[in-house]
Amino acid sequence: MGGETFEVAKLKSSYPKLSAHPVGQWIPNIYKDRIGQFYGGGQYESKNLRAMMNEGIASGSPHVELSVWDAPELTRPTFKDATSHEFRDTQVGDWFGPSWSTHWFKVKLTVPKELLKKELLELHWDANNEGMVWTEEGNPLQGLTGGGERVEWILPKEYQDGKQHTIYIEMACNGMFGNAPGGDSIQPPNPNKYFQLGKADIVAVNTVARQLWIDIWIIGDAAREFPTDSWEQHKALKVANEIIETFELGNQDSIIKGRKIAQEYLGKDVNSSAVYKTDTKPIVYGIGHCHIDTCWLWPWAETKRKVARSWSNQCDLMDRYPEHRFTCSQAQQYKWLKQYYPYVFDRVKEKVKKGTFQPVGGSWVEHDTNMPCGESLVRQFLYGQRFFESNFGERCRTFWLPDTFGYSSQLPQLCRLAGMSRFFTQKLSWNNINNFPHTTFNWVSLDGSQVICHMAPAETYTAEANFGDVRRSVTQHKSMDQDETSLLVFGKGDGGGGPTWEHMEKLRRCRGMSDTVGMLPRVQLGDSVEDFFDRLEKRASDGLDFVTWYGELYFELHRGTYTTQANNKRNNRKSEIMLHDIELLATLASIKHGYKYPKEDIDDMWENVLLCQFHDCLPGSSIEMCYDDSDELYAKVFKTGEKILKDLQSVLGVQDFSNSNDKKTLMALNTMPWHRREVISIGDNKAGVACGSGNLLEIKTFKIAETPEVTVKEVKKGVFVLENDQLRVEVEGGCISSLYDRKAEREVVPKGGKANQLVIFDDKPLYWQAWDVEVFHLDSRKELPSGTTKIVQSDAHQVSVMTETKISEKSWIKTYISLSAAFKDQQSYVEMHAEVEWQESMKFLKVEFPVDVRNTEASYETQFGIVRRPTHYNTTWDMAKFEVCCHKFADLSEHGYGVSILNDSKYGFATCGNLMRLSLLRAPKAPDAHADMGRHHIRWAILPHQGDLGSTTVRTGYNFNNPLKLVQAPKETFRMDAFTNPIKLTGNPSLILDTIKRGEDDEDVSRGELPKRKGKSVILRIYDSLGGTSKGTIETTLDVKRVWKANILEDDEEELKIKDGKLDITLRPFEVATFRLQL
Repeated sequence: MGGETFEVAKLKSSYPKLSAHPVGQWIPNIYKDRIGQFYGGGQYESKNLRAMMNEGIASGSPHVELSVWDAPELTRPTFKDATSHEFRDTQVGDWFGPSWSTHWFKVKLTVPKELLKKELLELHWDANNEGMVWTEEGNPLQGLTGGGERVEWILPKEYQDGKQHTIYIEMACNGMFGNAPGGDSIQPPNPNKYFQLGKADIVAVNTVARQLWIDIWIIGDAAREFPTDSWEQHKALKVANEIIETFELGNQDSIIKGRKIAQEYLGKDVNSSAVYKTDTKPIVYGIGHCHIDTCWLWPWAETKRKVARSWSNQCDLMDRYPEHRFTCSQAQQYKWLKQYYPYVFDRVKEKVKKGTFQPVGGSWVEHDTNMPCGESLVRQFLYGQRFFESNFGERCRTFWLPDTFGYSSQLPQLCRLAGMSRFFTQKLSWNNINNFPHTTFNWVSLDGSQVICHMAPAETYTAEANFGDVRRSVTQHKSMDQDETSLLVFGKGDGGGGPTWEHMEKLRRCRGMSDTVGMLPRVQLGDSVEDFFDRLEKRASDGLDFVTWYGELYFELHRGTYTTQANNKRNNRKSEIMLHDIELLATLASIKHGYKYPKEDIDDMWENVLLCQFHDCLPGSSIEMCYDDSDELYAKVFKTGEKILKDLQSVLGVQDFSNSNDKKTLMALNTMPWHRREVISIGDNKAGVACGSGNLLEIKTFKIAETPEVTVKEVKKGVFVLENDQLRVEVEGGCISSLYDRKAEREVVPKGGKANQLVIFDDKPLYWQAWDVEVFHLDSRKELPSGTTKIVQSDAHQVSVMTETKISEKSWIKTYISLSAAFKDQQSYVEMHAEVEWQESMKFLKVEFPVDVRNTEASYETQFGIVRRPTHYNTTWDMAKFEVCCHKFADLSEHGYGVSILNDSKYGFATCGNLMRLSLLRAPKAPDAHADMGRHHIRWAILPHQGDLGSTTVRTGYNFNNPLKLVQAPKETFRMDAFTNPIKLTGNPSLILDTIKRGEDDEDVSRGELPKRKGKSVILRIYDSLGGTSKGTIETTLDVKRVWKANILEDDEEELKIKDGKLDITLRPFEVATFRLQL
């Protein structure tokens, strides 16, 4: 023991003993920048991957032979018309124009022998404008967008036969964003823009190189955007550089090797939809989309072509990418497609049936929600849902409105009443003062109704499907503590186009990366918008309480859209009122007098009005051509409406008033559902008193008392006093220096204040001229000094003074301040009418009313209710509302007393402290250089009232916008039953009977798009206007057999009991209720 020796095994190592050479650390930024050089354009394009993207190109004759027919003027002829003309020879390099013109190309293609066996052949066509590929037989196949956006069309395999094949390309001389003169797309379009045909080639695509191009694009994004302290970022950098080192120009094997290296980071399944078929759980759900502004920087006519181009693209893409799901809203666009492109519409219908093309939204257009009246919002859903149901067999379940400029507080209630419980948008991400705090939440309406709302955290509806879009779907998600999932809405938009093959390929790689390396949120394609919301609703039903947001989703940008394009807004208000009147009178005439309800005309009128409520038309943010179009549509609406109203007057036995000596009975035509007593002018400076509650009101003589009921006097030079039994108005320097309420014994205008003061502001927003008014414009306030004031009316029933004010050398305003005789128990008001000649540039005209009333909130009429907003700037959220939307009135009340400002065609308002300010006119110069230039007529009024805001203001606002119409009838020709209402609403005066119409599917009214309903029915829309539980009774002399409470789509929901022609109803605060009376 103790002397043994053992051999110890020597440790062997491959690690070299001596250093062979110096090795430096990678400089990450340099190696990162190198990646873009490998697949991008620029000076190395002929030496990098791009040099191997094509395997061959054939240009010019005999392979690509071109001839063209230039459509005359700015016409957009049909395929049949265009191809009937003689074509002239043309070639690449030729120029075409001017802006908005159309040119039809006959393209004869012969694939050269050396390209016949290539895997993928494409026609690459780029004229830097938009186009459509048509077959020789006249079928539209695919849209083209120049500037490299979407320039390729895949040649059918049968073209690889060496023979000549013919297609047509319809060129539209406008870019995706119209015809702006330079790089700024919102500047007024250049009418003389020309486009050069830069490319018309048959290209054999190196499909492996193209795939590697996408591989390294996405891996390079990971190297650039993953955190530098993550192994995933370092791995991406290493893999990308290894691909670059492997590449050899001209060596196809090096590209194949590069793709194999890319698999280390992306996985093996990125070449097909199999990449999405894993057991791993996604949290980002991609949905293809193509937002097409129904008008904006182009006219309606171009939108019709954009729809056909864009949706053809998607049908084609679905055939190549089985995972592709595409969603699109706006029934109007589907209807245009059906009318003008039946071949494409049939393709869309087929894809809808398969579930790959998904109609969404449920509305006629993606409309503005600030300014349309409540009934217009109802009709957006009624006409939209009926179109989708009649053409595709299903209604939409999700309201889709990604690009509208704020969201009205009653939308959740109307959505639920239209069968939709979900809402998608993202526009509030544009807020320029506060960040909206939620991504997924319950949005609650004024009446308590709710929808589940999701705002895409990628903060766009036109995502490019980049690595960053997927990543932002988590990093910008504000509701991760409740639900981590999100929608990624991708595709070329605004000007149309939709997703491209590049988008599809990039998302495949993003998914492959998530499953192979991790860190990037896992994206899933193949689900629909409804699938996404179904999961959210299930979580809610399983007990998840999503956070809530009550009331309007106020958009902290684009506040100028409440005022821009004043004439367009006036037309909207007047057409809404006309349609209300027609439906009311036509309903009663069709029930009582055998009149044929003019359903087709009413539908056409509504569809035109709804179209003009598109979110770039009604707000005033489109080019001048669009307002030429909308003026034309409104003229058609008014012409049709006036003819129908004339026919309806004949049914009532009356006609328009004419100031002749014929013996006739004078009456007033009334369309309001309550008792009215008003002074009405009957010509020759005379007036009568119209009184009653029917559609015809009796006119009694206005008796001239010993003591005049209203007077006007110049009490000292330049100072005038207008006075009736209720109000005393002192006018000095064109402004109201005193408004004394004689009944309440209080002064309305604070000491030293000037009500009805015209003010002007500099109006140069940061960028979006027609859209925005910035908070700093308030700092430029200037009072307009008034000219002389004079008495212009001193009749027994009404007195007026007029002041002419010079705005500038080119602009002026005549303001009339009028006071009428007052009636007992009916609140009097001071009415203003202005005639304005407006020729300003980047100015904002408003009128101010300081009032001796204090409250931290003011009230503004909105659709079917009231929205209350701060009058202070305590927080940035309060200050952001320095300009807001109102409808017929705004009100500032304290306990026991208040003042309402009424208007007949305006929507912009502000209340700052005790200063109320009505916005009148703007003068932006982009995108319409002539917006609002010309003559305007505007009415507004000051209505002081005792008590809080109440039915006095609501009803006076209606009456102010619906003035009585003087009519006449020869003796005994008029219908006596028109002096009473066959349908009336009694009870709480806050209840408003807003609409009376016929049932859409009544057998004598229906146009057959949906199943007919037997018999006749009358639809009533009633709402609580003031925000309290309201009880009332519907009373009717019609032969009503049954009554249902219905939704706004007129589905029966709950049968109610009617007894002796009376039906008691109770509405919750701000509830909108629809009742169907079956006769």
